[in-house]
Amino acid sequence: MFTARVAMAASLSLAALAQEAAPPQNSQQAAAPADYWHSMKYSGIFDVYGAKSFNNPGSKVNSLRNFDVKANRPDINMARFSIAHDAEPIGFRVDFAAGRATQIIHGAEQGGRAWQYIQQAYVSAKPFKGSGFQLDFGKFYTAAGAEVTETHLNWNYSRALLYANGPYYHFGVRATTPVNKYWTVGGQLLNGWNNVKDNNTGKTVGLTSALSLGKVTVANAVYLGPEKTDTNEEWRNFYDTVVIVNWNKKVSSYVNFDYGVDKNRVLGDNSFWGIGVATRVAVTDKIAIAPRFEVYDDQHGFITGTQQRLNEFTITGEYKFREGVISRLEYRRDSSDAPFFTRGASPASAKAQTTLLLGFVFYFDVKR
Repeated sequence: MFTARVAMAASLSLAALAQEAAPPQNSQQAAAPADYWHSMKYSGIFDVYGAKSFNNPGSKVNSLRNFDVKANRPDINMARFSIAHDAEPIGFRVDFAAGRATQIIHGAEQGGRAWQYIQQAYVSAKPFKGSGFQLDFGKFYTAAGAEVTETHLNWNYSRALLYANGPYYHFGVRATTPVNKYWTVGGQLLNGWNNVKDNNTGKTVGLTSALSLGKVTVANAVYLGPEKTDTNEEWRNFYDTVVIVNWNKKVSSYVNFDYGVDKNRVLGDNSFWGIGVATRVAVTDKIAIAPRFEVYDDQHGFITGTQQRLNEFTITGEYKFREGVISRLEYRRDSSDAPFFTRGASPASAKAQTTLLLGFVFYFDVKR
């Protein structure tokens, strides 16, 4: 694992000493807080990369990228430390983070800059023992999408267009419960997309479903609600489906489909959709290859600011030095049917953008 084990061991030793020093007649009462502390979970990430853009944009920014936005220079994507406890029956999770990714994720946040450094912060409860029902309240990552915020948990280094243009996080309450051993459903009541402080008085409703059938998993997420500032009308409706197939121990694939409509009574409704497919092949225990292809249709220009259809192809090679240390070498090409990308000093002058990236991710996960 990581050197954080040393700090972890020291803190646990202090807790153990405190427990041993408790009066014998109160040993059962004193044991509960100590046991809770001993069962904490700690994890962390340090994620850096350098990307070469063959368009050589004067802005040194790669268009449509999350989170590898900086071109022709190294950058820190994310540094994150998390502490969590399972709901037994009460738990929590807090993720402290900094870096380029946290700035991008919180680009629309109206609740203050401080939230940029708190990726997730929620409390959990399992009030009915053995039922599997769980209730969370606070700030948490979205249920939509095939990819997640942490780089090493994805197959590619860069995020797909579907991830970049969907919700990142929500603030509110969510509940999940198993229907049977194959199917889990959930409901959410939220302030909206990517905001702790709501920009209107309405609420967004989220509905989730996850069906696991052996080698195939099907997940669905729907978000319905007002997302415009100071009005509860003209809702944004968003639908996401992910199908994952684990062909065998070495090969997995997914298909991700998104469809959204942002209502506008004056200018007309804005619709957008996209589909992405990806595969990961573990060549050896240390080496993996992951190609990805997407089509993203922003026919009204609501998401990207330009009426266009985008294609994206990525191929990523991964090398795992040891547990907790990986590197990824990635080729990616984005193309459009409209001049959208920056070339040199000329914005919106190119129909394609090609990059070559090298990233390193260091991570640890300590579970007691």
